[in-house]
Amino acid sequence: MGSAAPTIDRLRQTLAGIDPSLRPALPGGSRQIGFDAGIGAVLGGGLACGGLHELVPVGPVHLAAATGFAMALAALSGRGRGETLWIATDYAASEAGGPYGPGLDLFGVDSARLVMLRVPRAVDVLWAMEEALRCGALSSVIAELTGDGADAGLTATRRLSLAAREGKGVCLGLLLRHGGLSMPSAASTRWQVAAAASEPDRFGGLGRAAFELSLVKNRRGPCGRWIITWDHHEHVFQPAVPVGVAAPPLDRSDRARLSHAG
Repeated sequence: MGSAAPTIDRLRQTLAGIDPSLRPALPGGSRQIGFDAGIGAVLGGGLACGGLHELVPVGPVHLAAATGFAMALAALSGRGRGETLWIATDYAASEAGGPYGPGLDLFGVDSARLVMLRVPRAVDVLWAMEEALRCGALSSVIAELTGDGADAGLTATRRLSLAAREGKGVCLGLLLRHGGLSMPSAASTRWQVAAAASEPDRFGGLGRAAFELSLVKNRRGPCGRWIITWDHHEHVFQPAVPVGVAAPPLDRSDRARLSHAG
């Protein structure tokens, strides 16, 4: 017989969508990371620290986008306080690469406040994350798991969620899975992340980083889908400006109609 947890989560989301007062309460003293009004309303104000949140790329090619989203969240959580701890196995570092300090600084993440921890096994990643989430000196903890992250099942994520609550609601827990969207989890939210097209800057160069976000699990309300950009100067997320995309022409390129994505 299947677990009743998914059905209960759906009922909680439905009730929270009808009456926001029925959303589960945040742990006492928890901070929240602000988003624009649309996402903030769904999250009950913002992404709650003192909890566990999962990020999963749509596919392997979007792993960099999921990592970038995690780093932007870490930048917001660490404003004026604490360090970010990034935990990964040696295999994950060799497979997906590691962060580049000057690039992080330009992206809005203070590389001087980023602590990297390499461990041999996935279970060591989870143990280190659980201990780190209880530490009041950290602003955020990112744990990276390759494959579907099978070690981070329902029991393990429950332990991580409890550890985050024991940390006085100040530490943001981010579980970055390379895959495993269907894995059962006790995380407060689960995000599916993909790279999105962005507007070039005024010189025609690369524009702001843009993310296509699908909130597929939300214990405090309904789910949804958005396209947002990261302003690395102001350190804020903003709704993406619709990007003009040419529809496939029937015969000649000058007859192509413009459609909008976003």
